[in-house]
Amino acid sequence: MDVYLPIADLSVNALVIVALGLVVGLLSGMFGIGGGFLTTPMLIVYGIPPTVAAASSASQVTGASVSGVFAHFRRGGVDVKMGGVLVAGGAIGSLAGGWLFRLLQGTGQIDTVIAIVYVVLLGTIGVTMLRESVGAIGVARGHRARRRPKHRHHPLVAALPWRTRFRRSGLYISPLAPLLLGFFVGILTILLGVGGGFVLVPVMLYVFGMGAQVVVGTSLFQTLFVTAAATMVHATTTKAVDIVLAALLLVGSVTGAQIGARFATRARPEYLRLALAIIVLLVAVRIAIGLGARPDDLYSVELS
Repeated sequence: MDVYLPIADLSVNALVIVALGLVVGLLSGMFGIGGGFLTTPMLIVYGIPPTVAAASSASQVTGASVSGVFAHFRRGGVDVKMGGVLVAGGAIGSLAGGWLFRLLQGTGQIDTVIAIVYVVLLGTIGVTMLRESVGAIGVARGHRARRRPKHRHHPLVAALPWRTRFRRSGLYISPLAPLLLGFFVGILTILLGVGGGFVLVPVMLYVFGMGAQVVVGTSLFQTLFVTAAATMVHATTTKAVDIVLAALLLVGSVTGAQIGARFATRARPEYLRLALAIIVLLVAVRIAIGLGARPDDLYSVELS
Protein backbone atom coordinates (compact mmCIF):
# COMPACT_ATOMS: atom_id res chain seq x y z
CA MET A 1 0.00 0.00 0.00
CA ASP A 2 1.72 3.15 -1.23
CA VAL A 3 1.17 6.60 0.28
CA TYR A 4 2.46 9.98 -0.83
CA LEU A 5 4.73 12.02 1.45
CA PRO A 6 4.09 15.72 0.70
CA ILE A 7 7.29 17.19 2.19
CA ALA A 8 9.60 14.41 0.98
CA ASP A 9 7.78 14.55 -2.41
CA LEU A 10 7.76 10.78 -3.03
CA SER A 11 5.62 7.67 -2.50
CA VAL A 12 6.51 4.96 0.03
CA ASN A 13 5.15 1.60 1.14
CA ALA A 14 3.15 2.36 4.30
CA LEU A 15 3.63 -1.14 5.76
CA VAL A 16 7.42 -0.85 5.55
CA ILE A 17 7.39 2.48 7.41
CA VAL A 18 5.03 1.10 10.10
CA ALA A 19 7.28 -1.97 10.55
CA LEU A 20 10.29 0.31 10.99
CA GLY A 21 8.36 2.25 13.64
CA LEU A 22 7.58 -1.01 15.47
CA VAL A 23 11.28 -1.93 15.63
CA VAL A 24 12.18 1.55 16.87
CA GLY A 25 9.47 1.35 19.53
CA LEU A 26 10.87 -1.95 20.80
CA LEU A 27 14.32 -0.38 21.12
CA SER A 28 12.83 2.61 22.91
CA GLY A 29 11.13 0.54 25.58
CA MET A 30 14.02 -1.89 26.06
CA PHE A 31 17.01 0.45 26.12
CA GLY A 32 15.65 3.90 26.99
CA ILE A 33 16.57 5.32 23.60
CA GLY A 34 14.25 7.18 21.30
CA GLY A 35 15.41 5.06 18.39
CA GLY A 36 16.09 8.00 16.09
CA PHE A 37 19.69 6.88 15.64
CA LEU A 38 18.24 3.90 13.77
CA THR A 39 15.20 5.57 12.21
CA THR A 40 17.04 8.37 10.42
CA PRO A 41 19.68 6.26 8.62
CA MET A 42 17.11 3.58 7.73
CA LEU A 43 14.84 6.23 6.20
CA ILE A 44 17.81 7.64 4.28
CA VAL A 45 18.64 4.16 2.98
CA TYR A 46 14.98 3.77 1.96
CA GLY A 47 15.27 6.95 -0.12
CA ILE A 48 13.91 9.70 2.15
CA PRO A 49 15.92 12.98 1.89
CA PRO A 50 18.24 13.28 4.95
CA THR A 51 16.83 16.61 6.12
CA VAL A 52 13.24 15.29 6.03
CA ALA A 53 14.33 12.01 7.66
CA ALA A 54 16.03 13.82 10.57
CA ALA A 55 13.18 16.26 11.18
CA SER A 56 10.40 13.64 10.92
CA SER A 57 12.31 11.16 13.11
CA ALA A 58 12.30 13.69 15.96
CA SER A 59 8.50 13.84 15.71
CA GLN A 60 8.18 10.06 15.76
CA VAL A 61 10.58 9.67 18.68
CA THR A 62 8.34 11.96 20.76
CA GLY A 63 5.40 9.61 20.36
CA ALA A 64 7.44 6.50 21.09
CA SER A 65 8.86 8.12 24.23
CA VAL A 66 5.40 9.00 25.60
CA SER A 67 4.42 5.35 25.54
CA GLY A 68 7.71 4.20 27.08
CA VAL A 69 7.77 6.85 29.84
CA PHE A 70 4.31 5.85 31.12
CA ALA A 71 5.38 2.21 31.25
CA HIS A 72 8.49 3.06 33.30
CA PHE A 73 6.63 5.52 35.55
CA ARG A 74 4.34 2.72 36.65
CA ARG A 75 7.28 0.72 38.00
CA GLY A 76 9.05 3.72 39.59
CA GLY A 77 11.89 3.81 37.06
CA VAL A 78 12.06 7.59 36.43
CA ASP A 79 14.17 10.16 38.33
CA VAL A 80 12.06 13.26 37.65
CA LYS A 81 14.58 15.69 39.19
CA MET A 82 17.45 14.38 37.05
CA GLY A 83 15.18 14.32 34.02
CA GLY A 84 14.12 17.92 34.61
CA VAL A 85 17.71 19.16 34.60
CA LEU A 86 18.43 17.17 31.42
CA VAL A 87 15.33 18.65 29.78
CA ALA A 88 16.40 22.21 30.65
CA GLY A 89 19.79 21.67 29.02
CA GLY A 90 18.17 19.95 26.06
CA ALA A 91 15.75 22.82 25.41
CA ILE A 92 18.65 25.29 25.21
CA GLY A 93 20.62 22.86 23.04
CA SER A 94 17.68 22.52 20.65
CA LEU A 95 17.73 26.26 19.97
CA ALA A 96 21.49 26.16 19.36
CA GLY A 97 21.05 23.10 17.15
CA GLY A 98 18.38 24.86 15.07
CA TRP A 99 20.78 27.70 14.35
CA LEU A 100 23.56 25.25 13.42
CA PHE A 101 21.19 23.23 11.21
CA ARG A 102 20.20 26.30 9.20
CA LEU A 103 23.85 27.33 8.91
CA LEU A 104 24.85 23.96 7.48
CA GLN A 105 21.83 23.96 5.17
CA GLY A 106 23.03 27.26 3.76
CA THR A 107 26.44 25.79 2.95
CA GLY A 108 24.92 22.72 1.29
CA GLN A 109 26.89 20.33 3.56
CA ILE A 110 24.13 19.23 5.95
CA ASP A 111 23.76 15.68 4.52
CA THR A 112 27.50 14.97 4.72
CA VAL A 113 27.77 16.39 8.23
CA ILE A 114 24.85 14.25 9.44
CA ALA A 115 26.49 11.09 8.10
CA ILE A 116 29.96 11.86 9.50
CA VAL A 117 28.63 12.74 12.96
CA TYR A 118 26.64 9.50 13.00
CA VAL A 119 29.70 7.38 12.17
CA VAL A 120 31.95 9.03 14.77
CA LEU A 121 29.41 9.03 17.59
CA LEU A 122 27.95 5.59 17.01
CA GLY A 123 31.36 4.02 16.45
CA THR A 124 32.82 5.46 19.66
CA ILE A 125 29.80 4.67 21.83
CA GLY A 126 29.33 1.22 20.30
CA VAL A 127 32.91 0.12 20.96
CA THR A 128 32.79 1.43 24.55
CA MET A 129 29.52 -0.32 25.32
CA LEU A 130 30.67 -3.54 23.65
CA ARG A 131 33.81 -3.71 25.80
CA GLU A 132 31.89 -2.99 28.99
CA SER A 133 29.06 -5.42 28.32
CA VAL A 134 31.43 -8.27 27.38
CA GLY A 135 33.34 -7.64 30.61
CA ALA A 136 30.10 -7.61 32.64
CA ILE A 137 28.99 -10.89 31.08
CA GLY A 138 32.38 -12.40 31.90
CA VAL A 139 31.99 -11.33 35.54
CA ALA A 140 28.44 -12.72 35.70
CA ARG A 141 29.64 -16.08 34.41
CA GLY A 142 32.57 -16.16 36.80
CA HIS A 143 35.23 -15.92 34.07
CA ARG A 144 36.51 -12.59 35.38
CA ALA A 145 36.97 -11.08 38.80
CA ARG A 146 34.68 -8.18 39.58
CA ARG A 147 36.57 -4.87 39.61
CA ARG A 148 35.60 -2.38 42.23
CA PRO A 149 35.66 1.15 40.76
CA LYS A 150 37.65 3.80 42.62
CA HIS A 151 34.86 6.33 42.07
CA ARG A 152 31.17 5.78 41.52
CA HIS A 153 31.12 8.64 39.06
CA HIS A 154 33.82 10.20 36.90
CA PRO A 155 36.31 12.52 38.67
CA LEU A 156 35.34 15.41 36.35
CA VAL A 157 31.73 15.09 37.49
CA ALA A 158 32.83 14.91 41.13
CA ALA A 159 34.86 18.13 40.71
CA LEU A 160 31.93 20.30 39.55
CA PRO A 161 30.53 22.79 42.12
CA TRP A 162 27.03 23.27 43.60
CA ARG A 163 26.26 19.67 44.36
CA THR A 164 22.70 18.55 44.99
CA ARG A 165 21.12 15.21 45.81
CA PHE A 166 19.29 13.18 43.18
CA ARG A 167 17.65 10.73 45.55
CA ARG A 168 15.95 8.45 43.04
CA SER A 169 19.28 7.92 41.24
CA GLY A 170 21.25 7.68 44.48
CA LEU A 171 23.62 10.49 43.43
CA TYR A 172 25.09 13.60 45.06
CA ILE A 173 26.55 15.57 42.12
CA SER A 174 26.47 19.01 40.54
CA PRO A 175 23.42 19.75 38.33
CA LEU A 176 25.88 21.25 35.84
CA ALA A 177 26.80 17.73 34.68
CA PRO A 178 23.31 16.70 33.50
CA LEU A 179 22.67 20.26 32.26
CA LEU A 180 25.69 20.13 29.93
CA LEU A 181 24.79 16.60 28.83
CA GLY A 182 21.25 17.73 28.02
CA PHE A 183 22.59 20.69 26.03
CA PHE A 184 24.78 18.40 23.90
CA VAL A 185 21.93 15.96 23.33
CA GLY A 186 19.61 18.83 22.35
CA ILE A 187 22.01 19.80 19.55
CA LEU A 188 22.19 16.18 18.38
CA THR A 189 18.39 15.94 18.40
CA ILE A 190 18.10 18.82 15.94
CA LEU A 191 20.99 17.78 13.69
CA LEU A 192 20.34 14.04 13.56
CA GLY A 193 16.67 13.62 14.46
CA VAL A 194 17.61 11.41 17.42
CA GLY A 195 16.30 11.29 20.95
CA GLY A 196 19.87 11.07 22.20
CA GLY A 197 19.31 7.97 24.31
CA PHE A 198 22.31 6.24 22.73
CA VAL A 199 24.40 9.02 24.32
CA LEU A 200 22.37 9.51 27.51
CA VAL A 201 22.26 5.88 28.62
CA PRO A 202 26.02 5.13 28.57
CA VAL A 203 26.91 8.55 30.05
CA MET A 204 24.41 8.20 32.89
CA LEU A 205 25.63 4.68 33.60
CA TYR A 206 29.40 5.02 33.27
CA VAL A 207 30.08 8.74 33.87
CA PHE A 208 27.37 9.77 36.34
CA GLY A 209 27.17 6.35 38.03
CA MET A 210 23.35 6.30 38.09
CA GLY A 211 21.51 3.22 39.28
CA ALA A 212 20.61 0.97 36.36
CA GLN A 213 16.98 0.70 37.51
CA VAL A 214 16.25 4.37 36.70
CA VAL A 215 18.51 5.00 33.69
CA VAL A 216 16.12 3.77 31.00
CA GLY A 217 13.03 5.59 32.31
CA THR A 218 14.92 8.84 32.99
CA SER A 219 16.45 8.76 29.52
CA LEU A 220 13.02 8.39 27.96
CA PHE A 221 11.67 11.23 30.15
CA GLN A 222 14.33 13.58 28.79
CA THR A 223 13.89 12.29 25.24
CA LEU A 224 10.14 12.98 25.34
CA PHE A 225 10.47 16.70 26.08
CA VAL A 226 13.56 17.44 24.00
CA THR A 227 12.28 15.74 20.85
CA ALA A 228 8.99 17.64 21.27
CA ALA A 229 10.97 20.89 21.41
CA ALA A 230 13.06 19.78 18.42
CA THR A 231 9.91 19.06 16.43
CA MET A 232 8.65 22.59 17.13
CA VAL A 233 12.01 24.07 16.08
CA HIS A 234 11.99 22.10 12.81
CA ALA A 235 8.34 22.92 12.11
CA THR A 236 8.90 26.66 12.53
CA THR A 237 12.38 27.04 11.01
CA THR A 238 13.56 24.26 8.68
CA LYS A 239 10.01 23.30 7.50
CA ALA A 240 11.26 19.72 7.02
CA VAL A 241 8.75 17.77 9.16
CA ASP A 242 6.65 15.39 7.04
CA ILE A 243 3.57 14.73 9.19
CA VAL A 244 2.44 11.75 7.08
CA LEU A 245 5.81 10.04 7.49
CA ALA A 246 5.87 10.76 11.23
CA ALA A 247 2.32 9.42 11.69
CA LEU A 248 3.15 6.14 9.92
CA LEU A 249 6.20 5.66 12.13
CA LEU A 250 4.14 6.40 15.25
CA VAL A 251 1.58 3.70 14.48
CA GLY A 252 4.24 1.03 14.99
CA SER A 253 6.46 2.69 17.58
CA VAL A 254 3.82 3.33 20.27
CA THR A 255 2.92 -0.37 20.36
CA GLY A 256 6.54 -1.46 20.20
CA ALA A 257 7.53 0.75 23.17
CA GLN A 258 5.05 -0.99 25.47
CA ILE A 259 6.32 -4.43 24.46
CA GLY A 260 9.94 -3.37 24.85
CA ALA A 261 9.39 -1.93 28.35
CA ARG A 262 7.93 -5.22 29.55
CA PHE A 263 10.81 -7.19 28.08
CA ALA A 264 13.37 -4.87 29.71
CA THR A 265 12.16 -5.80 33.21
CA ARG A 266 12.80 -9.50 32.54
CA ALA A 267 16.05 -9.49 30.58
CA ARG A 268 19.50 -9.27 32.20
CA PRO A 269 20.92 -5.74 31.80
CA GLU A 270 24.39 -6.82 30.61
CA TYR A 271 22.86 -8.75 27.71
CA LEU A 272 20.62 -5.80 26.84
CA ARG A 273 23.70 -3.54 26.72
CA LEU A 274 25.52 -6.06 24.52
CA ALA A 275 22.60 -6.16 22.08
CA LEU A 276 22.45 -2.37 21.96
CA ALA A 277 26.22 -2.12 21.36
CA ILE A 278 25.99 -4.52 18.40
CA ILE A 279 23.05 -2.60 16.88
CA VAL A 280 24.88 0.72 17.27
CA LEU A 281 28.04 -0.63 15.59
CA LEU A 282 26.10 -2.18 12.70
CA VAL A 283 24.38 1.14 11.99
CA ALA A 284 27.74 2.98 12.14
CA VAL A 285 29.32 0.52 9.68
CA ARG A 286 26.37 0.82 7.28
CA ILE A 287 26.58 4.63 7.23
CA ALA A 288 30.37 4.54 6.82
CA ILE A 289 30.00 2.25 3.80
CA GLY A 290 27.50 4.70 2.32
CA LEU A 291 29.95 7.57 2.78
CA GLY A 292 32.74 5.78 0.94
CA ALA A 293 30.68 4.03 -1.74
CA ARG A 294 30.81 5.24 -5.33
CA PRO A 295 27.43 6.78 -6.29
CA ASP A 296 25.49 5.43 -9.26
CA ASP A 297 25.49 8.87 -10.87
CA LEU A 298 28.61 10.96 -10.40
CA TYR A 299 26.95 14.06 -11.78
CA SER A 300 23.39 15.34 -11.80
CA VAL A 301 21.78 18.23 -13.63
CA GLU A 302 18.95 20.19 -12.02
CA LEU A 303 16.76 22.34 -14.24
CA SER A 304 15.31 25.48 -12.67
